[in-house]
Amino acid sequence: MIRAAARRREAEERDWLLRGTPPPPWVRWPPPLLLVVIVLVQLMTPKSLDLTFLVAAVPPLAALSYGPAATALLGGVVVALLSLPDFGLGHAGSSDELTITFIALLSVVFAWVRSRREAQLVTVRTVAEAAQFAVLPPLPERVGRVRCAGLYQAAQHESLVGGDFFDVRRGPGVVRALIGDVQGHGLAAVGTVAALLGAFREAVLDQPDLEGVAARLDRRLVVDSEGDEHAELFATAVLLEFPDDSCVVRVVSCGHPPPLLLRGPEVTELAVVSNPPLGLGIAGLAPPEQLTVPLLAGDRLLGLTDGVSEARDASGAFYPLAERLTEMVKADPAVLDDPAGLTERVWADVVRHAGTVRDDVTMMVFAPGPCENERGEDLSRP
Repeated sequence: MIRAAARRREAEERDWLLRGTPPPPWVRWPPPLLLVVIVLVQLMTPKSLDLTFLVAAVPPLAALSYGPAATALLGGVVVALLSLPDFGLGHAGSSDELTITFIALLSVVFAWVRSRREAQLVTVRTVAEAAQFAVLPPLPERVGRVRCAGLYQAAQHESLVGGDFFDVRRGPGVVRALIGDVQGHGLAAVGTVAALLGAFREAVLDQPDLEGVAARLDRRLVVDSEGDEHAELFATAVLLEFPDDSCVVRVVSCGHPPPLLLRGPEVTELAVVSNPPLGLGIAGLAPPEQLTVPLLAGDRLLGLTDGVSEARDASGAFYPLAERLTEMVKADPAVLDDPAGLTERVWADVVRHAGTVRDDVTMMVFAPGPCENERGEDLSRP
């Protein structure tokens, strides 16, 4: 989440003029620099050289990056230079002086309007980011014995939360993780995401197994869609459980892409049964099938949404995730010791493959530590 916000800020600085966001610092340099260059050129060239058209550009440029006071100051300097008889800036006539004075005054008005709009925009985005971080808070680097790292990229670049959701929580004697994708994406899906995450955080503490957690999430969506005959509220999800007393991972998939097991350069898709999606009312009646996989020291698990595996290049070819992961690990085996770095490398490779990714993208890497059987310690205590 933090890295996603950083990428979003970089995009805002790059496309500030189109997005209406505050300009980057470098935009403040052109107005005074242009004014200095004009003065130096005028002093070193014949007085017949007409630079009036360049001087007129200084106030509008200042309005793009400065406040009304600084814009008025630069505009006043321009008008003063035009009125100095000994300076002779292009021998501007009275009509030129009046035109540029009007441009300067209009630039001050534009700077005032822009400053107020930017202040309002910053306030709105600050509140929106606080609300979205409340829904999907940044992941801790470690939960229980499991190191974890996540990367999230919303399809709507103006938002931090879309249709994907994830969480990692400590339960009694276990660490449980959730990765999912609700129907649709963007801000319209945030309410469903918030409901599912709230249900998951409660179920982690209350339910004795992953089947019970899945049933709780399923019921949440069923209840939320009651009363609306046209509602088609559903979500896919994969649940993972790392018990403290056993070196295994338990996995339940509800219509979601299965996690990948990284054992050195070998990448294996876990053969978990794809049970029906959440929201159909089935999980509470027929518990989903669970897969238990033994883990070795150094094993890593990668959970993801279909925004990664379904990213296409210009020819329509899907992103070959397993193949690329194998190549990455072979080229740099140390990447397995840096879960956050691994997610960033995969994301960069997805972007190189697809150019533009138009779906929500979520990746989570889990690096389980030694279990009780290996360390002889009681890790069930907080």
